[in-house]
Amino acid sequence: MWHNIRLLNAFVSTIVVLCVLGTLVAGGRWLIHRPFFTLRMIQVDGDVEHISDFLLRVNAVSHLHGNFFTINIESARAAFERVPWVRSASVRRVWPNRLAVTLEEYKPLATWGDGRLVSLDGELFTANLDEAENDGHLPEFTGPPGSEKDVTERYYDFVKWFAGLNMKPDSVVLSDRYAWSVRLSGGIQLALGRERDSSTLALRCQRFVQAYPEVVQRWGNQIEYADLRYPNGFAVRAAGMRFLTEGELKKLDLQGQLLIRPSVLKRDIQKSGSKE
Repeated sequence: MWHNIRLLNAFVSTIVVLCVLGTLVAGGRWLIHRPFFTLRMIQVDGDVEHISDFLLRVNAVSHLHGNFFTINIESARAAFERVPWVRSASVRRVWPNRLAVTLEEYKPLATWGDGRLVSLDGELFTANLDEAENDGHLPEFTGPPGSEKDVTERYYDFVKWFAGLNMKPDSVVLSDRYAWSVRLSGGIQLALGRERDSSTLALRCQRFVQAYPEVVQRWGNQIEYADLRYPNGFAVRAAGMRFLTEGELKKLDLQGQLLIRPSVLKRDIQKSGSKE
């Protein structure tokens, strides 16, 4: 080879190229680790009503590693999304030594049975309850695991269906048997039962709303409980009243009528058929 000028030139050229490349790589590594590129500012924008500087420092910034060139953007995004209240985060580099972070908060709608919060979109998240209730008490949701979106969707339906009563749901419960119950802001507990089809709950709520003025006219605002699971009506329970047994009705010869007597009356109104 040493007598072959062409091969010798090619060999020397290769060595020169490798040396140049090695020098460039070493120089590049030296350059990108200069203090000039150390991250000096993190600019946070977006929805940060409940996200303090302290939360960001403790839960995100303290877990960031690297400088402008070496930081892992996906790891940084994941760190910010672990901060309480943060629903999503986007992170990008800003030349020469900054990060720009845009955050989206969860919007609290209700509390969940295990102490977590439910967002407006029916997502579960963990955050400080006192902060979540700064603007007022949150309704309570309960349901089987994985049912939070279904409960949220029904809550919006109940808000619409009971709007005519000027009441909102304070509590929405979906039992393990997938039976619904609601407590309204007026204190009335409603048993709605299971959904037989897409219109079951809507019809039961509509029936109660339409008859409610008559209920109030008879018993005032003392209604504590209403069972809406009957096919063509519902049963109510009022404070200081109880159901009359069939024997009591026969003795009073008032079967099928309403007996208005404090601490004695508690009859079904609009009741027909058996519960579903």
